[in-house]
Amino acid sequence: MRAGRVSLGTYGGLAKEVLGRDARLGEVRLVAVDGRAGSGKTTFAGRLARALRHAGADVAELHTDDFLDGWAELTAWRPKLEQWVLAPFRVGEDARYRRYDWVAERMREEWEPLRRPDVLVVEGVGSAGSADLTLAVCVHAPEALRLERGLVRDGEATRPQWERWMAAEDGFFGDGTALRNVDVHVDGAPGEEHDAQNEYFILAGG
Repeated sequence: MRAGRVSLGTYGGLAKEVLGRDARLGEVRLVAVDGRAGSGKTTFAGRLARALRHAGADVAELHTDDFLDGWAELTAWRPKLEQWVLAPFRVGEDARYRRYDWVAERMREEWEPLRRPDVLVVEGVGSAGSADLTLAVCVHAPEALRLERGLVRDGEATRPQWERWMAAEDGFFGDGTALRNVDVHVDGAPGEEHDAQNEYFILAGG
């Protein structure tokens, strides 16, 4: 996508929309921030979570990278997130989970408690596929920029992994069905001046 912008959105306005919608994960409002690696999902998710907290909501943020098995599979996080977090929240219970250690290349032994929040923001590739969503966002950015951002973050030595990952994303997102639940499409590489902490550009179709 990135066919063109149609409006300027605010994180405060989006937070208000989230809180005005029904919870579908038990009593938790589940928000997905989807998109390809390097598109700006983490930044967007953090700013939205901040706006939700400013609006008075108790918010938890999770990143699907923490539930992966390294670079092996785009959506390897799904069974862990479902079992450890979504299933307990669905029945009104608190959760706990383990993170993947990217340096040691294995899951950490320690379990982290996660109290049931008002809103759960899940950021990561494929996160818009949940059936329990209150709202889904997809962040878009050009391929060259996404790769550049990734290599700046992870180092040039990870170029082969990034290139394989991006090819897998092409297949995953290729026919558009992975994003069928998305409510808002966002420009993750805006060139125009704006208040980035509070505003974002909405793309056509979102």
